[in-house]
Amino acid sequence: MPEITVSQTGSDLFTVTVNDGTSATVHTVRLSEADHRRIAPGTDGARLVEESFRFLLEREPKESILRTFDLTVIRRYFPEYDEEIRSRVS
Repeated sequence: MPEITVSQTGSDLFTVTVNDGTSATVHTVRLSEADHRRIAPGTDGARLVEESFRFLLEREPKESILRTFDLTVIRRYFPEYDEEIRSRVS
């Protein structure tokens, strides 16, 4: 699994770097407070974003992950996301 680094860069923005030792990708992710409460209340936002990237990387290469997106878009592509991510962060 590649190394995932998450840093919060705004009240609802995170920068995520995914490095597999050969190359790295950088992503900007928006996570609103309302979505954070709905998806995984009581969980640190950075941890939720990191686990979401682990979830994505199990399904696609880092180069296929959108460079800028709202975290809730994941469930459009992967309907099992909400249920699985809750179990991962609880």
